[in-house]
Amino acid sequence: MASYVKSSRFENALANVFQQRIRIFAGIRHNTKVTQCNNIMKSLIRQRFYATNSLPSHGSADKPTLDGESENASYLTKSKSNDSSSFLTKSKNDNFSSFAPTTDWSKSFFGLSTKAFPKEAADILLAPIKVEDVECKPDGMLYLPEIKYRRILNKAFGPGGWGLAPRGDNSVSPRTISREFALICHGRLVSVARGEQEYFDPSGLATAAEGAKSNALMRCCKDLGIASELWDPTFIRDFKKQYCEEYFCEHVTTKKKRRIWVKKGSDVEYPYIKSSGGGY
Repeated sequence: MASYVKSSRFENALANVFQQRIRIFAGIRHNTKVTQCNNIMKSLIRQRFYATNSLPSHGSADKPTLDGESENASYLTKSKSNDSSSFLTKSKNDNFSSFAPTTDWSKSFFGLSTKAFPKEAADILLAPIKVEDVECKPDGMLYLPEIKYRRILNKAFGPGGWGLAPRGDNSVSPRTISREFALICHGRLVSVARGEQEYFDPSGLATAAEGAKSNALMRCCKDLGIASELWDPTFIRDFKKQYCEEYFCEHVTTKKKRRIWVKKGSDVEYPYIKSSGGGY
C-alpha cells in the first residue's frame, strides 16, 4: 500500500510537470517576448523537478526508492536540461526573427533625429525644384504634384526604403476627412503630419481618404527639405511674377466672374473662360 501511495504521488508530480511544459510551449507560439517566456518556463520546470526530487521516497533510509523511480527522475532532469537549452539556442540563432517585436509606428518615435542621412540622399532631397514641375492653382497657390514627392523619395531612399504609417483612425466630418500619418525612411521616423481632404458625397470617401494621405505626405516632406521653396513667401511672389498670369474670368454656367491664376503659356480651364476684360 505504501508503495502504491508513493507511486501515485510521483505520477501526480510528473503529470504536473508535463502540463506546465505544454502550457509554456503553447504560450510561446502566441507571445513575441520569447525571453520572458523561457525564463518562466525554466522557473516552473525547476520548481516542479525540485518538488519531485524531494519526495519522501528519495533519500530516506527506512523507505527505499521505488523500482525505476530514481532512473525516471534523472532521465527527466536530463531531458529538461537538453530540451530547454536546444530550444533556446534554436530560437536565438535560427528562428528568433519570427518572435522579434516590431515597432508600433502608431505610437513610436524611434530613430527621430538620431543621425543625418548620407550626403547622396541629402543632395537629392534638397535639390532645387524645377520650374516645369511646379503647378499653379486657380487661386494662385503654388504646389508640387504628389507624384513628384514620391519620385524624389524613391530616388533618395529607393523603392521600399520609405513609407507612410497611419497613427490613428480617419476623422470624418460632414465635409472633410483627415488622418495623421508618420513618414518612415530606412526604418526611422522622419516626420508626423495630419492630412486632410474635402469630399462632397459619402460615396467619395475612399478617394478623399487617399487624398488625405497624399496631403500628409506633402506636409511630412517639408521636414526633409523637399520643395521647401513652395513654403517661402519670397520665392512664391517671385515665381508668380515671372512664370504666372492672372486673368479675370467668367463661369460658363453661372456667369459669375472671378480672378484666375495660370502659368504662362497655359489656358484657363473649364468651367471658366477669359472675360472680355482680359488679364491684369
